[in-house]
Amino acid sequence: MTGHGDPLAGLAGQEHAVKRLNAIAHDPPQSIVVEGGDAESRLALSLYWAMRLNCASGHVKRHGPCGQCPACRQIADFAFNDLIFFDGREGLIKVQPVRDMRPTWGQPPNGDGYRVTIFSEAQMFMTEAANALLKSLEEPRPGNVFVLAAPQRERLLETLVSRSWVVTLSWPDTRENAPEITEWTTALAAFWRTGRGWFQRTSAKGAVDKNLAMQVVLGMQRELREAMSGSNATPLSAELARTYDARGLRRIGLILDQAQDALNTQVPVNPAMVLDWVATRMA
Repeated sequence: MTGHGDPLAGLAGQEHAVKRLNAIAHDPPQSIVVEGGDAESRLALSLYWAMRLNCASGHVKRHGPCGQCPACRQIADFAFNDLIFFDGREGLIKVQPVRDMRPTWGQPPNGDGYRVTIFSEAQMFMTEAANALLKSLEEPRPGNVFVLAAPQRERLLETLVSRSWVVTLSWPDTRENAPEITEWTTALAAFWRTGRGWFQRTSAKGAVDKNLAMQVVLGMQRELREAMSGSNATPLSAELARTYDARGLRRIGLILDQAQDALNTQVPVNPAMVLDWVATRMA
């Protein structure tokens, strides 16, 4: 993977998170969790941290990484000798690549800074991979730090979070779902109302993967929040507010929370079956 444009562009508006990292850079924790924001800003803050810990500029302590020294440029291009990158955006983070890195994590970094291992979209950890990383965190080696970037800390193994310092980015001010998610949430609400038109969506081979299922659940939670707040910012949230009383809306919330937990269990689940379960619980 190579850098394109400014890899730190996603930090716009996230100055508070940058300040929090700068405050602990003199004695960095072994592991941090970066939550909130969006995938771009989480990755940008992770790379900023790697630069902050390895920048060769004499002004780094006061001004942050320079972005121009060899270390900063190489980190921006994912080519730095002491940067290890696992990209959960490309699929599940499996156990064997994590196990393969444990001998490396047991050694000091190659340079004078820190070896930084970034797990981008770490909610994609398989259970065995998360446990393999946990073993490394339980056996700390000087000079090795880890970054777990995920939408919410709750989507990570609890024991990983408990061993990490958490920094929360500003959440995106998004009140509406993307059109493709709105299509799914609208169909789900229509099935609750009519009992028709849902299973042909989920039964098609490959139609639903874990990421889509999670986005549908989170999208419906967003619609539910709008309905419960009374703002009715979207057509679907207005429909939910008209159709269900407060007790019914709370029941939807409980079902969606249970579905999110099922998708976050780190054990193999059939994401289409999770969505079907959500559909039938309210139909």
